[in-house]
Amino acid sequence: MEIEDRELVERVLAGQTENFRELVDRHQQPIFRFAKGFLGNREDAQDVTQEALVAAFSNLSGYDSSRAAFSTWLFTIVRNRCINLLKQSRPIALKELDSIADVPSADQIASREFSQQLDRALAALPVEQRSAFVLAEIEELPYAEIARIERTSLGTVKSRIHRAKQRLQSLLKSAMRESK
Repeated sequence: MEIEDRELVERVLAGQTENFRELVDRHQQPIFRFAKGFLGNREDAQDVTQEALVAAFSNLSGYDSSRAAFSTWLFTIVRNRCINLLKQSRPIALKELDSIADVPSADQIASREFSQQLDRALAALPVEQRSAFVLAEIEELPYAEIARIERTSLGTVKSRIHRAKQRLQSLLKSAMRESK
């Protein structure tokens, strides 16, 4: 039987810090995917993920399980770190290049091109829409949890996701026309 996050947090706060490893194992991939979707590149997402986990460990005593699930609290930390990184106006790094020796198939090229178009389209969204969309569609979080992470109303979350989908559809259609 899996121990609940709340119990693991209590153990860590009681001095059994090795239990934080279990929390990391459970949440590292979801928060990385969120950061990657939010920021658009792997390197920054890895940095933000590590920074967020360190911040979560350092500030664990400030977590209140009666207010939010541990995952909600952690996603909020990641979201804030992503926003701070974007505010630094750093240009988005180019995606890592595949080895020249690897000759991709036509399907791989098409998939990669679409993925790059989607990353560019996501980057063009306002931060609030991008965050809500990634949490809903990539992380598959319930809208109510997204509202807690975003510190906004359920209606606002629904509106942001709807607008993000409309904007992405428009951007991707334009990109498809340009690539023909």
